[in-house]
Amino acid sequence: MAQLKDIKTRLQTVKSTQKITSAMMLVASAKLRKTQRMLDSLEPYLEGLSRIYNILLAQRQNFKSPLMEERPVERVALVVFSSNTGLAGRFNHLVSAELLRAVESYKSLGESNVLLYSLGDRGVRDVLKRGGVHYQGKFQSIADKPSLVNIKPICDELMEKFTRKEIDKVELIHHHFITKGTQVMTRETLLPFKVEKLVPEKGEYLEDYIIEPDSKLILKDLTPLLINLQFLIAHIDSLVSEHVARMTAMQIATDNADELVDELTLEYNKLRQQAITAELLDIMGGSFGR
Repeated sequence: MAQLKDIKTRLQTVKSTQKITSAMMLVASAKLRKTQRMLDSLEPYLEGLSRIYNILLAQRQNFKSPLMEERPVERVALVVFSSNTGLAGRFNHLVSAELLRAVESYKSLGESNVLLYSLGDRGVRDVLKRGGVHYQGKFQSIADKPSLVNIKPICDELMEKFTRKEIDKVELIHHHFITKGTQVMTRETLLPFKVEKLVPEKGEYLEDYIIEPDSKLILKDLTPLLINLQFLIAHIDSLVSEHVARMTAMQIATDNADELVDELTLEYNKLRQQAITAELLDIMGGSFGR
């Protein structure tokens, strides 16, 4: 009977856990739809803005921004997008592994010359234990709240440091969402800002637009805006990948719980049947003994 009680207790525990994993899967699915809509609406905006930027830039070949200056890298800033919470499969582990590779590639610069910014702390713990970076702090409060307002202070700080030549390069390390079954780790350069100087298509020339006050000033204003948008898209891209990873992990956990419930139920029924049979045999044996 003690064994039956143990199995029954375990069965109840597994069912309770299954309810939690199922609920977490639904929450992750809802968050995924929301962030994916943000990403889908933001990417066309960035593409359109980049096209206008290129049209203006094609007519202003001599335009140069301090944010575009390429120079030997003596000090670098790494911005890492990970999660504040676990239960997301290998999501944070992959971020940590990519960050370790990045830190190793800049090892020759020295610890004080590799600056680390993190949105979410799960992906930077291993690196902080090993050292090799000058930690600038984590931004947990905005890790799951992507917006231009929230990321602007970080971008402004990075652009200011780059302009003052306190850092020579800024890299973003994050997951890039391709499909629900495919997310890849990405290291992309945020600063110096690079944009392809495209030749405008036929009919897309400066003469076709009314520019006020002038194209140079507009390019000057658009450059930091595009940098902010690139940062924001990387942030949302990471969040979409995180929600996919958590939804998948919770789906697997729920399915495993289903299988375990079936196994425990079968074992419980077998033991119960054995106990009933044993009791019947005892009763029958007692009757015949008289």
